[in-house]
Amino acid sequence: MDFSVVEVKEDVIRRNDDTEDKLRARLKDKKIFFLNLMASPGSGKTTLLLALLPKLAEKYRIGVLEADIDGAVDAATIATKLGLQTLQIHTGGACHLTAQMVEDALEEFDTDKVDLIVLENIGNLVCPAEFDTGANMNLVLLSVPEGDDKPLKYPLMFQVASAVAVTKLDTLEVFDFDFDAFEKGVKKRNKDADIFKVCSLSGEGIDELASFLERKIDSQIK
Repeated sequence: MDFSVVEVKEDVIRRNDDTEDKLRARLKDKKIFFLNLMASPGSGKTTLLLALLPKLAEKYRIGVLEADIDGAVDAATIATKLGLQTLQIHTGGACHLTAQMVEDALEEFDTDKVDLIVLENIGNLVCPAEFDTGANMNLVLLSVPEGDDKPLKYPLMFQVASAVAVTKLDTLEVFDFDFDAFEKGVKKRNKDADIFKVCSLSGEGIDELASFLERKIDSQIK
């Protein structure tokens, strides 16, 4: 399946005020749920989408926005392996997306053919958390190799999370990861965040995460 590339080079602050609310209202009117996926580079964002989206695609029409400073590797992967409408966003050097950037990108996207838009944000535990993209929900991933202390070191990312998924469970035998300490760290920053444990390669926890997302999506678009 083909995909297109759009260059987005906007000032990170200019025109973003109030844009997120207008974008949410616009998507709500069209009965579209917007999920913002945030994590470090290499945490397994694209791999998770490859495991998760086929399950959600049984119920929803899905479109994917892939954000990177440059390159189109992830967009090509999603478009080729899943056959979903996919748009690659180049940020022109910015380490995050704003609601204005998303709105500009959606001008190149056929929103009449989707119920769910998934944004794979720039790989970064700092900048993406600082900007509201207009999403209905922020899903934050943290891989086992990154360590259980990240909620203490990168508090804002976990404060803005609606849900958190620990990925790469298959590496637990190699890395020292204390789930109790991690959950305490998350709850210290955000007591309402739901926490999931997943392995995209084995499929562990994917059904539970998909069911959770279905409930959230249905509550918004039904």
